[in-house]
Amino acid sequence: MITSLHIHNYAIIEHLELDFSKGLTIITGETGAGKSILLGALGLIMGERADRKMFYRKDKKCIIEGTFDVQAYQLQPFFEAHELDYDKEVIIRREITVAGKSRAFVNDTPVTLDILRKLTGALIDLHRQFDTQDINDVSFQLRMVDALAGNKEAVKSYSKDYKTYIAKQKELADLIQKNSLAAKELDFLNFQINELNQAQLIPNEDSQLEAAMKRMDNAESIQATLSTVVNTLQADDHSVQSILRNLAGDLNKIAKFDPRIQEQATILDGLILDFEAVAENLQDILSETEFSPEEAVQTRSRLDLIYRLQKKHQALDVAGLLEILDDLSGRAKAFTDLGENIAQLEQETQKLKSGLLKKAQTLSKKRKKVAPNFEKTISDRLRDLSMPNAILKIDFQDKKEPGPTGIDEIQFLFTANKGGDLLPVQGIASGGELSRLALVTKSLVAGAIPLPTIIFDEIDAGVSGDVALRMGQILEKLAKGHQVVVITHSPQVAAKAHTHYFIYKKDEATHTITKVKKLTPQERIQSIAVMLSQNPPSQAALMNAEELVKN
Repeated sequence: MITSLHIHNYAIIEHLELDFSKGLTIITGETGAGKSILLGALGLIMGERADRKMFYRKDKKCIIEGTFDVQAYQLQPFFEAHELDYDKEVIIRREITVAGKSRAFVNDTPVTLDILRKLTGALIDLHRQFDTQDINDVSFQLRMVDALAGNKEAVKSYSKDYKTYIAKQKELADLIQKNSLAAKELDFLNFQINELNQAQLIPNEDSQLEAAMKRMDNAESIQATLSTVVNTLQADDHSVQSILRNLAGDLNKIAKFDPRIQEQATILDGLILDFEAVAENLQDILSETEFSPEEAVQTRSRLDLIYRLQKKHQALDVAGLLEILDDLSGRAKAFTDLGENIAQLEQETQKLKSGLLKKAQTLSKKRKKVAPNFEKTISDRLRDLSMPNAILKIDFQDKKEPGPTGIDEIQFLFTANKGGDLLPVQGIASGGELSRLALVTKSLVAGAIPLPTIIFDEIDAGVSGDVALRMGQILEKLAKGHQVVVITHSPQVAAKAHTHYFIYKKDEATHTITKVKKLTPQERIQSIAVMLSQNPPSQAALMNAEELVKN
């Protein structure tokens, strides 16, 4: 619950402090004195948008600080999840600088507005005039029905199983997608492997083919040159070999006269043999050098295939292609069919779904069982609040698939008029009707749902007399188990206060500021009497006010 609220430099509030206690706190005051401004300030520590235009003084920052007793809210996991220091007393502060920058703190630790909204949402249920977000929210409507049906533990168990089910569904979908992608990749790998296998690559084949292609491309030149050289070496009497033999014969004739000549003659004889070998080898090459257009086409085609594969796989040579083939083959062997895992997951998911549907059906039965009594009680209480023809119905729509809250989609249907069509609450009820509907539904489920501090802003707008008195009685009863804060213009409601604050304006030298005063028992009677009549109040109004407070 909220224990104190400090407001500094906001709207027409220079500085204001309010202490809150358990039970029913009533806030009354003059029109325009700043009652709703309190809620605006409270909205800031609940994460609402800040506006620098709301500063009391433009040269100073605005600070809103609330202190909360959080022992009853089981918020320690939230604090741990967001790395915040947990204590039974929590101080939430919002600052807006002169430049318009906003900062938020929880126990002096900076937090984002998102964290601030989530935390304060668990601490404060703020119901402004004509703000009926809760009663319009189908998820809140379902929570109320579940609370009355005693579904708390069943909903918790269902939610746990549903999260598991959704996780399994995602795991299954991911596995199916992975298997599909794997199959596609395996097909591609096999295509590449088959392509390389069909090429029947041989190590160093590319070098040999390139050399053969060079020979074929230059066959005519090779043949012409070799014929000339062979003829020059050995073909006629004037060949190189004939000349060398003649020279060797001349040297041999005189070799006996000088050993050195004999030595050179021997060398020359060796050269003749070498030239003969060269000539024979060249003749063999010449004999083998034949130009075949068909062979050239085949060789060129083979080289084009190799070059295309090298470019495709970014390989430098055939050796690189063969390495890639080995790698592709290894990767293909590593692939496994995930079909068996998919089948097992499908079984697990279906089993979870069956269990969910059973739990959802149990939840649905209990919800539908309490619905008639809930509808009747709400209609009866609205009748007590001068809405004699009001009817509330809970519309159940069954879903085929389990959802986050079961198989039920519910919606509150409402009519305030006799014979009126039952339509969704948000589209049919007026502001005053919604206010009364919100009050009776929240009071009905307050014991079953751990509602935080409940703050009503003029929930009694548009009602008076006996209806206002009954609203006051409902609020008084609600405050027995919850901290309730009500801003009101109704004396009948104000008379039910455990604590009564009066908001008023005071003119200073240059500004008008808002002040707050905690009323004594006698001051309460005086204030309520003014609300009943005029200022100063009549003696009859004072007696009436005293009677209201006593009752």
